Amino acid sequence: MPEGHTLHRLARLHQRRYKGAVVRVSSPQGRFAAEAVDGRVFVRAEAYGKHLLHFYGPDTTVHVHLGLYGTFSEAEVPVLAPVGQVRMRLVGPTHWTDLRGPTRCEVLTDVEVKALKARLGPDPLRRDARPDLAYERVSRSRQSLAVLLMDQSVLAGVGNVYRAEVLFRHGVHPTTPGNRVTRELWDALWADLVLLMRDGVKVGRIDTVRPEHLPEATGRAPREDRHGGEVYVYRRTGMPCLLCGTPVAAAELAGRNLFWCPTCQAG
Repeated sequence: MPEGHTLHRLARLHQRRYKGAVVRVSSPQGRFAAEAVDGRVFVRAEAYGKHLLHFYGPDTTVHVHLGLYGTFSEAEVPVLAPVGQVRMRLVGPTHWTDLRGPTRCEVLTDVEVKALKARLGPDPLRRDARPDLAYERVSRSRQSLAVLLMDQSVLAGVGNVYRAEVLFRHGVHPTTPGNRVTRELWDALWADLVLLMRDGVKVGRIDTVRPEHLPEATGRAPREDRHGGEVYVYRRTGMPCLLCGTPVAAAELAGRNLFWCPTCQAG
């Protein structure tokens, strides 16, 4: 599932291409009420966590959640015939965008948009984020920090990669209970997430390895993985830790794969 930086990149892209333009919106698949926004002005795009919002004016917003299989494809006009199951097609003056396979693609009222945002925790990529609200929820919980970081009602936009990597970067064992996390540690985790995720928006991939541990600095081979990016522990099960050489451990927690270094994250 795409993590928050991907949705923020999409919001910025759609903002550049469609903001202020009258757009044509259709649903070749027939599973989206495109007539509600077809022919209207695309006011702006916004991301909140893993949710993408296209605003079309008072009381009309398209909400997209990509889920596991959702993808956007983009191209310049002229528009070509739909290929595959296109849920939503958006056509502007210079570009067109197709959406396939999302978990959600729906038109929401302003009240419904407000309710959606109210269900989500603060997003490290948003300027209006309040990390203190997330810490309040974390510090009251006996659940592991690994579970809490993936709970979108606690923190919006963080997925499996950012979770594994930020915990490693701060030497935190994934099973550490939330109520044992100090405010000092939480502030450090939050600041690091902001830094890492902003970089993800900028470059379009997740890189979490510090300069002194990169292949060009250490002489090791670059990572080979379809997800790209240099990481410390994510999807590196059994491989030596880049810092101490201990084989990276893996387990399943709350239905998701978990990765950590037993030595660097011992406590």
